[in-house]
Amino acid sequence: MTIPAGVGEPNGALTGHGVARGNGGHAALRVAIAHEWLVSYAGSERCVAELLHEFPGAEVYTSVTRTSEVPPELRHARTSLLQHIPGAATHHEWLLPVLPLSWALRRPIDDVDVVISSSHSCAKAVRVAAGIPHVCYCHTPMRYAWFFDEERGRFPTRLQGPASVAMAGFRRWDVRTSRRVTQFVANSTAVADRILQFYGRDSTVVHPPVRTDFFTPGGSGRSGFLFAGRLVSYKRADLVVEAFATLPYELTVVGSGQQLESLQRQATPNVRFVSGVSDEELRELYRSSLAMVFPGVEDFGIVMAEAQACGTPVIATAAGGALDIVEPGRTGWLLADPSVESIRAAVTEAVAEPFAADTIAARAARFSSARFRTEMRGVVEAVIDHG
Repeated sequence: MTIPAGVGEPNGALTGHGVARGNGGHAALRVAIAHEWLVSYAGSERCVAELLHEFPGAEVYTSVTRTSEVPPELRHARTSLLQHIPGAATHHEWLLPVLPLSWALRRPIDDVDVVISSSHSCAKAVRVAAGIPHVCYCHTPMRYAWFFDEERGRFPTRLQGPASVAMAGFRRWDVRTSRRVTQFVANSTAVADRILQFYGRDSTVVHPPVRTDFFTPGGSGRSGFLFAGRLVSYKRADLVVEAFATLPYELTVVGSGQQLESLQRQATPNVRFVSGVSDEELRELYRSSLAMVFPGVEDFGIVMAEAQACGTPVIATAAGGALDIVEPGRTGWLLADPSVESIRAAVTEAVAEPFAADTIAARAARFSSARFRTEMRGVVEAVIDHG
């Protein structure tokens, strides 16, 4: 882990909020946590919940929250002025142009030992008082800015041109605010590479928490294949559906999104679509599948790790988070060329030579929630000690 010296900008006036200090040094750290928004409970929000588990009493800061969609421990987060805008909690993506301002207008956080930001957009811009270390758990540098072509579909067609121009300004702002961070933590090796490329900063890799105590092997048998994820262009569900058009196996597509209708029109009778599944239903789908097929390139790809925790191998593209999750010949297959032909070849191999479920699940233990908490505490304490 590299902890750069002299990084972190003084931020002006201070304000206290008081997280109680106990006895015992690092055991009772005063911590503040900043997260983009709390309008759903998915992978990044689970990271915040695990950080609260490790640092009880930490104050959480966010832009907007939707309390009905998050667990009780996240419902008391301190929101920004954006919370008072009608519809902000249900259409937070519309607020992208003013998200940087929402963090800039907040008074700097002080009276803590460390600030941890959970950032995939603007949260790393949280203002921190001089002398207080800031650890950024980076899910990815802002995708809108750095991967606009992949994210273009999030914007109405008439706004895509202006948005593309605006993203140049966002990139400059993103680099500038990266200098406020004392230590970056990346959720995958791929994200660590982006942090180095875009920000010129080193980072340490701590994989996000996977509920390996919940996602476990089980069930009465396996048949068919699975795709799970948002049905948007960069996930490449279209490749999977097309590949199964000439395969004699069933495919279950779990998810919803802007591509759902076109995929349904494209699909052959051996492909079924389901959405709105519970965690228990998703676990049974993992357990009952011969393999998960996921050709999209992810920052980490938590569904791949969940599938493996259930003993299910993964067919994935040799890029992004899959490089940290899938071990060829042991827990799945990595495709050098994510194409219809390569998917068909890997599916055929998965049927002919299945891997041992217990071996796959054992390897997934390295993504456990307990490991995440331990590693993050280690990073935080090291940063404080170097301060």
